[in-house]
Amino acid sequence: MEALCAVRPGLHRVRRVITRSPDLGGEDFEAISESLFAARAAGGDFALRWTAHGLSYGIPNTVREVLANGQDALANVSRSVLQAADDTFDELVVLHVTASPKILARRLAQRGRERGHEIDRRLARPRPVMPVGLKTITIDNSGPLAESVHAAAAALYPERV
Repeated sequence: MEALCAVRPGLHRVRRVITRSPDLGGEDFEAISESLFAARAAGGDFALRWTAHGLSYGIPNTVREVLANGQDALANVSRSVLQAADDTFDELVVLHVTASPKILARRLAQRGRERGHEIDRRLARPRPVMPVGLKTITIDNSGPLAESVHAAAAALYPERV
């Protein structure tokens, strides 16, 4: 996501809110407690929210202002909320980035947030079905990052490549 935003300076990267420790980085996110997340959710602070891997995730409502100003936004969301995202945002495009299981296992291990058996369980779980009717672009990120970024930029902005 960072690399795609670097080659597309006008692309806004949405900063997720996550109930995980700030020292478990891997991305720029807002780390908050479960109780604060629940309070913010009750207050309507999130355009989208979901739970996964024992954590709560949210896309702040501030993304609506970004979109209203005509700027494109890039957010990392769970497949489980894609239908809700489509219902929430006009002109949603799903950039489905994937890689081979071997590459995914290696990258998850390098991240250091999960151990071997947790990674195996994560990779073995059934993949949620993509909702019908979504505009979806699939990018294979098994190779060099630069190739994946170029493919994503070309697919999202074909007139500008």
